[in-house]
Amino acid sequence: MSRVSPVPSRRLLLAGALAAVSAAVTGCSSAGEASTSGGSKRLRIGYFAFPSGDLIVKNRKLLERALPDHTITWIKFDSGAAVNQAFLGRSLDIAALGSSPFTRGVSGSSPIPYKVAWILDVAGDNEALVVREDTGISDVAGLKGRTIGTPFASTSHYSLLAALETAGLGTSDVELVDLQPQAVLAAWQRGDIDAAYVWLPTLDELRTTGVQLTSSKEIGGAGRPTLDLAVVSDDLIAEDPQAIDAWRKAQAEALRLLKSDPDGSVGAVAAELGISAADARAQLKQGVFLTPEQVASADWLGTDDSPGKLLTYVTDTGRFLADQRQIDAAPSEDAVRAAFYLKGLSDAVK
Repeated sequence: MSRVSPVPSRRLLLAGALAAVSAAVTGCSSAGEASTSGGSKRLRIGYFAFPSGDLIVKNRKLLERALPDHTITWIKFDSGAAVNQAFLGRSLDIAALGSSPFTRGVSGSSPIPYKVAWILDVAGDNEALVVREDTGISDVAGLKGRTIGTPFASTSHYSLLAALETAGLGTSDVELVDLQPQAVLAAWQRGDIDAAYVWLPTLDELRTTGVQLTSSKEIGGAGRPTLDLAVVSDDLIAEDPQAIDAWRKAQAEALRLLKSDPDGSVGAVAAELGISAADARAQLKQGVFLTPEQVASADWLGTDDSPGKLLTYVTDTGRFLADQRQIDAAPSEDAVRAAFYLKGLSDAVK
């Protein structure tokens, strides 16, 4: 396997994501255009097959009930890189997006036209670094000279770089391979990679024949947290801010249901992922879900004209990615602040 450059350009990211994005967007465009011609508004939402409140909103049709005059299309994505490309093509209105690809999106002279408007979850044990059991490796430092698969430009990629740095390793000390989750699993089963940093549900499959070396919970606790955010397009902010208000309220309801109705939440996630209730329950336990009030607190997203600590987390992520030569230059704190949409957040969590 040839070594992959540690600095994927936007052109490379586009090439890798183009097929998935084209298929997803083509599938939703005709419906959106038809709904517009009929006088109804459209809302195109990108999501991941990953345990979160997003799946509860989708399964229980919370948004469809709140916005009966909108045609809502849910589009599944496999990576943040693909979500970023879809926003560049103005093919999404709202989408889940990891904090690392979001940081990439707001860096450079032409930031992607979107803003963070919600926090879906904080990465915990649901993203982790696992090494093949038969390698005999028991710590991150032992990965020197080994091949590691991870989806480039993802939160897992960011956390992997942080783990390597903490262990005294650089990207030149290992062979990094850009693989999406299902490709990670296939490469693992073939023996093409020695280790992988990836998220659920692929992560659980790797754990059956692997040893976990660290997780995003541990890395976050050491000062480099990663999060699953939700972003909204600049066009939607300008044209339909009421839809964002309704969507936030639906997300807030989903977070409350995770606490107040755990069995119902498990059922919704199981149905969306096509897995057993037991597996869904186990996967949900590995995530860190905030309350709506915490999302809007100074410790996280903040409200209105007062951004919370997420501003610092994203800015620090940018500096780290620039130091690792993953992006050309870190976005300034002002540039990151400009990519926050906080208007109406206080009301949404009441």
